[in-house]
Amino acid sequence: MELILLGTGTSQGVPLLGHPNDGLDLSEPKNWRNRACAHLVSDGAHIQIDAGPEFRLACMKFGVPAVDYFFLTHGHSDHILGMDDLRRFCDLRGGNAIPVWTTPEGKERVEAIYPYGIRPQSTQGYIALLPELAPAEMTLPCGTHVRTTILPHGARFVSLGMVFTEKKSGARIAYYTDCSDVPAEAIALAKDADVLVIDALHRPPHPTHLNFEKALAVAEATRAKKTIFTHMTFRVDYVRDSATLPPGVVLGYDGMKIEI
Repeated sequence: MELILLGTGTSQGVPLLGHPNDGLDLSEPKNWRNRACAHLVSDGAHIQIDAGPEFRLACMKFGVPAVDYFFLTHGHSDHILGMDDLRRFCDLRGGNAIPVWTTPEGKERVEAIYPYGIRPQSTQGYIALLPELAPAEMTLPCGTHVRTTILPHGARFVSLGMVFTEKKSGARIAYYTDCSDVPAEAIALAKDADVLVIDALHRPPHPTHLNFEKALAVAEATRAKKTIFTHMTFRVDYVRDSATLPPGVVLGYDGMKIEI
């Protein structure tokens, strides 16, 4: 099982040049962040989680060869606006649609933004997507087992959390981004995971995202073997803030690869 973090930032992942940057060291490559998304290779299948505006560039830079299945955590622009670039992966599937699982809001957004792509077969180079509501539990054709949970994303939105279990190895990865809280059900689902990737916007409190303090509490509650922070703003400096984290908790960075 292999996880590649294609992006670990937000729309405020790096500051506007010439503006205050909260001490961010712009000479450190790990402080330059694409919008958060991830690529999972499990039981031989390629599973993509979200696709922000830099999705195509990240695929080329970090060597993503295929997408067999797609999970959209929610319909916000920094997670959905790269989905048109799935068209090349549809081509590699012989034009067959890529299955997409998401929330009701995410499905509505996919259908609104990509009405030309909602089809079982690509035509004239268009993408082919089959968006469905994510069930609570499913087994992908490759054998990987997926359990999903709904995470509050502030007062108005929700995000899809996922726990993937590889059939071949039994390895478990939980991916919880864009959430302001992690309910008890989601904590139980990620219990003792090999890897927990968790929303950690920055240190100050925020109404729609976990901050460092809350993300650390989730890491402790799940007892994940390794916890990786993602979806960070320019207020997070890789070297400075890495030094403050407890054992087993690290900051993610674009291109980070985790093998289990």
